[in-house]
Amino acid sequence: MAEEQTPQFSIQRIYLKDLSLEAPNSPQSFTQEWKPEINLEMNTQSQALGEDVYEVVLTLTVTAKNEEDNAFLIEVQQAGIFVVSGMEGGETHHALGAFCPNILFPYARETIDSLVVKASFPALMLAPVNFDALYAQQVEKLQKEAAEAESAPAETAH
Repeated sequence: MAEEQTPQFSIQRIYLKDLSLEAPNSPQSFTQEWKPEINLEMNTQSQALGEDVYEVVLTLTVTAKNEEDNAFLIEVQQAGIFVVSGMEGGETHHALGAFCPNILFPYARETIDSLVVKASFPALMLAPVNFDALYAQQVEKLQKEAAEAESAPAETAH
């Protein structure tokens, strides 16, 4: 009889993998009234490093436009090494796609805020992100695309 494994999750390491700051219109951007339009793009990637050991990389790209000019562009790749074991495939994907990014986000947010201040712009505290909801949307989108792909050849054959 196979022994059932208890789900386990642990953080091995959290680290900054890549960091970039551009302030292309400084010092002119410091002379304008600060009413920025902030755009945040997020991406999560994971890869297996060994048995039950994964690297998850959360990439955040923040662009601030002020009066149509790019005030700054910041890209942060916040990464972590996690041990995920004893879970079914779907549970593992959920841990890597939602739970791990949830752990990494506060580190990336603090890094971005610190960089913005060091670049002499007003502090920028990004709002929390619901990675569970984003993960659920992504799964739903992939399932819909798969269903459409399966039905597409039948519709085109006449």
